[in-house]
Amino acid sequence: MQLLDIGANLTHESFRHDFDAVLARALAHGVDKMIVTGASRDGSEHALALAKAHAGTLFATAGVHPHHAVDYDDATDARLRELAQDPAVRAVGETGLDYNRNYSPREVQLQVFERQLQTAVDVQKPLFLHQRDAHHDFLELLKLYRDKVPAMVVHCFTDTGEALRDYLALDCHIGITGWICDERRGAHLRELVREIPANRLMLETDAPYLLPRTVRPAPSHRRNEPMYLRHICEEIARDRGEHAQVTAANSTATAEAFFRLPRHT
Repeated sequence: MQLLDIGANLTHESFRHDFDAVLARALAHGVDKMIVTGASRDGSEHALALAKAHAGTLFATAGVHPHHAVDYDDATDARLRELAQDPAVRAVGETGLDYNRNYSPREVQLQVFERQLQTAVDVQKPLFLHQRDAHHDFLELLKLYRDKVPAMVVHCFTDTGEALRDYLALDCHIGITGWICDERRGAHLRELVREIPANRLMLETDAPYLLPRTVRPAPSHRRNEPMYLRHICEEIARDRGEHAQVTAANSTATAEAFFRLPRHT
């Protein structure tokens, strides 16, 4: 089984002390390609550095998460545009809207999101998107830009069936994480994941966050890491009524095409 983790926050400080071991465990569990999420200016720089240091295994995104939109200025915009043109950067983001916590004012989030949407148009790379409690505003902006960019993935999808169908109608890809394993908050995804076409479904851990609650034995440190993508794949396969090998093969091929990566042979 070969897997591709489309969203791993490997720049997180929790990985600094055992980074090489984390990669080794991922590879041992069949996760041989990972997209390192850039969610701030510094984080995007770091993601690119990791991708260059582990070429062929790690790739990067470059963007500013809505939580950090208040820090986005012209210098940040210019630097992200430079980063986005690097061959190791395969998507613009993480970018989007988050009205759940509003760490940045909503009007600032909207402005910064639109600037990054335009960057994706200008560099012609896919978008790696975040949305929480902001579906209407998010969808309206996506509609304006969908035909101008190669592809979009709504990363870490946790929303409603209505939202899912809205995104699929726009020909967006959908990223599913271990949230689906959370019996308290993610049970509805076990039904919705059946509605996602195989060529639109991609898998991710969002490590070190969202450790699947169904992992046994649960690690004492509670840190998620790419090795658990196999567990997520097996859970999703059961929900979709297909063999895990099928889910793995389809989601990996879909992700390789989305991020324009070399195909597994």
